[in-house]
Amino acid sequence: MKRRDFLKSAAVVGAAATLGGCTREQIEGKKSVNINRQRKVKLKLATSWPAHFPIMGTGVDRFAEMVKAMSGGSLEIKVYPKNILVPALAVFDATSRGQIDAFHSGPYYWKGKNPAFSLFSGLPLRMNANELNCWMNYGGGYELWRELYGKFNLYPFIGGNTGVQMGGWFRKPIEKLDDLKGLKMRIPGMGGEVMAKLGVNPILLPAGEIFTALERGTIDATEWVGPALDIRMGFYKVARYYYTGWHEPGSILELTFNKTRFNSLSSEHQAIIKYAAEALSSQMYHEFMDENSKALKKLKEMNIEIKDFPKEIIERAKKALVEVVEEQSKKSSDFKRVFDSMESYYKQIKPWSDISESKYLSIR
Repeated sequence: MKRRDFLKSAAVVGAAATLGGCTREQIEGKKSVNINRQRKVKLKLATSWPAHFPIMGTGVDRFAEMVKAMSGGSLEIKVYPKNILVPALAVFDATSRGQIDAFHSGPYYWKGKNPAFSLFSGLPLRMNANELNCWMNYGGGYELWRELYGKFNLYPFIGGNTGVQMGGWFRKPIEKLDDLKGLKMRIPGMGGEVMAKLGVNPILLPAGEIFTALERGTIDATEWVGPALDIRMGFYKVARYYYTGWHEPGSILELTFNKTRFNSLSSEHQAIIKYAAEALSSQMYHEFMDENSKALKKLKEMNIEIKDFPKEIIERAKKALVEVVEEQSKKSSDFKRVFDSMESYYKQIKPWSDISESKYLSIR
């Protein structure tokens, strides 16, 4: 017993020396200690959104504030909106090269780098936000994501989730499959590839260019997120037909760091970023749910027509998804690995989702 007491005392004294002479009371939690207070670290984070953009942009602002508070001011993340340091869709490359330290955007924007990247945003007609988070944390998603991003010297975190996105705004009603033929639509990721199989011409545009393109007829339709952000974008002014969604059932946003820079941080700062990112993700998802519910009421008061896609379009989309997956899997072994992991987890979790949340929603 004396030996054990001696070792315990020695450990406390050693810890005090390591922490710069902190007292035993401080170490044992009677007084807060910040071992990084003497070393100030500043990081630059660029986003793909305008300054203080609702929910997504403001969520990142809160993340930076949270990190600073949790670190006692020793870790400061400066947030730069799109086009201040780098263009909206150049944040991936800028962070990879170390020109900036981190970015907030969406993985499907980078499918040109690797087709598998679009899968980390989610898959049409598959897992929702909660199921995707389960796959990421417990089904191997994070390991695959970080392995593949690591080849670009990047280290990603989930940085929010939009929940189920709406199917988009159309200038003309979509009453049959043929109505999609030749339609120019702003739609990214796997949803865009599936739509292409249905005859749509998918176009990728950053947020600030979508309304003008829709107003001028450069595009015939656009999806964005959901009622809360779509109202702010003003799409209802030029496209009156609003469709329910299936192409993005739970889109993950990313908070991605330059891997070398992240690894250079202290373990305490890394942990603060990790848990602040988890808080950001949870808060953003719930804020989307809250804001969308209020915005939906406004849309109904504005007599916006909310429609479902015809059944033949949904059935064709399911077949098109299989075709896209098969094609991409043949082209990219990375895509196949990630899809196989997602599909395996989807088959595991779907039966539980069907008898729990799905069943409850049908009952209520």
